[in-house]
Amino acid sequence: MKTIAVLETILTSHHQTSSLKSVSQVSHYPLDLATLNENLTSVSALEIIAWANQEFHKHLVMSTSFGIQAAVMLHLVTQVVPNIPIIWIDTGYLPKETYLFAEELTQKLNLNLKVYQSDISPARMEAIYGKLWQKKDVDSLNLYDRIRKVEPMQRALKELEAKAWLAGLRQNQTQFRQQLTYVNKQGDQYKILPILTWNSRDIYQYLTKYDLPYHPHFDQGYVSVGDWHSSSPLTADDDNERNTRFHGVKQECGLHLPTTVEEAQSLDSSQL
Repeated sequence: MKTIAVLETILTSHHQTSSLKSVSQVSHYPLDLATLNENLTSVSALEIIAWANQEFHKHLVMSTSFGIQAAVMLHLVTQVVPNIPIIWIDTGYLPKETYLFAEELTQKLNLNLKVYQSDISPARMEAIYGKLWQKKDVDSLNLYDRIRKVEPMQRALKELEAKAWLAGLRQNQTQFRQQLTYVNKQGDQYKILPILTWNSRDIYQYLTKYDLPYHPHFDQGYVSVGDWHSSSPLTADDDNERNTRFHGVKQECGLHLPTTVEEAQSLDSSQL
């Protein structure tokens, strides 16, 4: 990927049109994903965001979990699309620090935040199903994810009339994400991943360059943070950073898995 210095140059440039034209013409559906992804390998994260805005305009949304490095994508995207709807799925089980971090970034970056929650309250869910995260089996965790995360996200995408969804997934995070491309089809939406090939150093350099905060849990040894009951600090016994989520039973939460019947079978090992 391009260095932060080059990204900064692109950010202040008004000459993106020529490079964007080589990526894809506007509003030709369905998109030719093979050709599109091949072309996107030669452009920057900011150019991918600019292309997505040009292609989908008012039907483009972004998601965030206000995780450890969430400020990077939030800053990148809002430099190009300042008022983009930003979907945040509040499970009702997030750490206090996440809510405070979300408030800090919302004010700092003037985010157009759209908060969605499950129609089933945490108390009602626990009364009916018990504390699903304590069972530490894949079926229980997947049910939890469907109730608290997947259903609210699908509702958000529908209500916001989203045709495309920007997300900050990176290939080096999970086994499932290694197979992703810059633009993927997930359900009825295109999933666009501008920082797909960024590494930890790229993230750190961007945070430092623009004086952006990271989640407070980072200082406590967390490399990934979600719900309080399913996140833990990284230890010497962890083979993978994502083992600190969901008790090591699975690596993903459900929001970023494809929704076809065949691909949904990978739910046991993949999501945000």
